[in-house]
Amino acid sequence: MKVLLHICCGPCAIYPLKLLRSENLEVHGFFFNPNIHPYAEYQRRREALEQFAAETRLSVIYDEEYPVEEFFRRVVYRESLRCRFCYHLRLERTAAVARRGRFDAFTTTLLVSPFQQHELISQTGEAVAAAYQIPFLYRDFRPGFKEGVELSRTMGLYRQQYCGCLYSEKERFHRCSKAKRG
Repeated sequence: MKVLLHICCGPCAIYPLKLLRSENLEVHGFFFNPNIHPYAEYQRRREALEQFAAETRLSVIYDEEYPVEEFFRRVVYRESLRCRFCYHLRLERTAAVARRGRFDAFTTTLLVSPFQQHELISQTGEAVAAAYQIPFLYRDFRPGFKEGVELSRTMGLYRQQYCGCLYSEKERFHRCSKAKRG
């Protein structure tokens, strides 16, 4: 089975790739993350993935677009729902590429983080799968999160301190933002 794995960053790909390969799946990566801001952060994450992909012989499709404007258009005035729009934007593009590339299914490394909205990611993946008529391969990768963190440190991969969007970066540094989050 040929699977397209949406990858948010190199460190988050470690455990999902290991698990999927242990199931004898043919895994190809896909990097599309217009939510990541600023562009320098986007580049650092891409470079970390390139390093990881080279070390693990992972074939990766890099979407050369960086439609950060599309991310902001979807989120503006609905910031409290930003993750919903962000997941949909990225998984929709992944499903489209998977369908065009004749993959058997698609999934995402977003499912590895205990800091992401796991159920929402799963629901979004299923909805997008139905719309694009390609299966969403659900796996709960969270049990391998710590292992991935440790291995990323051993490999010397760049590890970010926020999900990537401007809003999460603000929450990381601005105390009032953290208090208002709900």
